[in-house]
Amino acid sequence: MIRSFRHRGLERFFHEGSKAGIQPKHVRRLRLQLGKLDAANSPRDMDLPGWRCHALMGAMKGHWAVWVDENWRL
Repeated sequence: MIRSFRHRGLERFFHEGSKAGIQPKHVRRLRLQLGKLDAANSPRDMDLPGWRCHALMGAMKGHWAVWVDENWRL
């Protein structure tokens, strides 16, 4: 279900496992979330406890976000 990446470091992390460009404290959670996101068929597949999956509003209506840490979202 991953269609594209805005963040080059995140894309490299997903495809190559390169940790350059992402914070070390996010590595474990991002690995889990990106794997689940790639296999997801609907936003409900991402609604796991602690991930805080939510629909966005305004100009981003129709998009969803998942909490990574503090102000970091996927």
